[in-house]
Amino acid sequence: MSASYQDALDYLYGFVNFEHRQLDRYSPENFSLERVQHFLELLGNPQNAFPSIHIAGTKGKGSVAAMCAFSLRASGLKSALYTSPHLQDFRDRIRILTPEDDDGRIGKEQVVKLVERIRPVAEQIVDLTWYELVTAIAFQHFAEEGVDIAVIEVGLGGRLDASNVLTPLVSVITSLSLDHTYLLGNTVAEIAAEKGGIIKNGIPVISAPQEPEALSQLELIAFKHHAPMTVIGREWRCASEGQGLATEQAPDTWTQQIVITASPDSALLPAGSRLTLALAGRHQQDNALVALAALNVVSEAYPELTLESVKEGLAHVFWPGRMQVLAHGGGSPTLLVDCAHNVDSALKLAFTLENDFEYNHLVIIIGATADKDARGIMSTLLPLSDHILLTSSGHPRASDPVDLVRIATELGYESQAPSDLAEAIRAARQLATASDLICVTGSIFLVGDLLNQWESLQSQLWVEK
Repeated sequence: MSASYQDALDYLYGFVNFEHRQLDRYSPENFSLERVQHFLELLGNPQNAFPSIHIAGTKGKGSVAAMCAFSLRASGLKSALYTSPHLQDFRDRIRILTPEDDDGRIGKEQVVKLVERIRPVAEQIVDLTWYELVTAIAFQHFAEEGVDIAVIEVGLGGRLDASNVLTPLVSVITSLSLDHTYLLGNTVAEIAAEKGGIIKNGIPVISAPQEPEALSQLELIAFKHHAPMTVIGREWRCASEGQGLATEQAPDTWTQQIVITASPDSALLPAGSRLTLALAGRHQQDNALVALAALNVVSEAYPELTLESVKEGLAHVFWPGRMQVLAHGGGSPTLLVDCAHNVDSALKLAFTLENDFEYNHLVIIIGATADKDARGIMSTLLPLSDHILLTSSGHPRASDPVDLVRIATELGYESQAPSDLAEAIRAARQLATASDLICVTGSIFLVGDLLNQWESLQSQLWVEK
């Protein structure tokens, strides 16, 4: 890593960063669209230089964004992707996917140049936050690179998020559940009101299946904005035709087969279309339908987007850390990682563990951030586990493993608290045999920490016996 790149990161992290510091409330005092709009105006409004797909939600935002971006890339388009938080490296957040490049992370030199260019403008804006600055850098990068379309994931909430300066081709709301309740509200209806804040006048809206009170709130917002709304499970439906780990040639690759059973008459993917989805978990089927419905809207502006290119995009989409199999076979236990950081996502993981994996014993490693419902996550997953290891990612907001052990004890489970994640992996490897499953979950930061260490840990611990 060059010194100049590290200097650029140090400058960025010098701003208030609510990913590292817990907020007390989600309000214009902390998040101000007027501040962001003024900042972007001084930069020449780069957000207006490209069409976009704008995605909010509690769970599934990143998966839907990746499916859209990979499908657009498969169509031959220069497809931008902005997501948060990053899993392994800061540059994961800002990508431009092309037919020649399915990684597309912003270069270190480009980060340095953009920070140098934006810094004098940023210093004119009072109370600018880290996320607002990074969002502006992403928009500036996409504008300068002349992307054909950008897929933009909301950072937090929606109504006051820095990305909400966009006027997209389509607004997308993925699955809503209770998360960040101390900021966004204590009911799914209140959370829907915040997430639905990305809905714009006359812009089509796609919604994942929602609880009735959340859906009612979204429909009310869409009605007030004269925004035509499509709800997955109504206009779009699919059925599963099988899933599991792929061939012996690629044993760690998960695929599932689905068939579209209902879609609008003019849809890009007509009923009867069969596709392969390269992401694990049955909930990804709903996410795939959300992405397909969004792509169906933007296909009116992009004739390059075809049935075949969408099939190719979904078959090759890669979104690490989400029910990702890191190791399987070779005389060693299966290792699964998943960023399940709230109760709803823990329930989806539990369903997958019970229905889609075969193993004798489950060794689970959990680390959580302090603002999450660790008790709810653990009460969902611990009953499935034969061995429980509780640890920390080392992130500033990470829960103390001692507190997690106390919760496990109160729930009636014995557990261990290794000193760090690497030690937890070593302990799990000692406990597990070739027919067992090790699952690492509870926090995106924990999973990212593992992925950054995986090459070393794999060579030490996952060798054929």
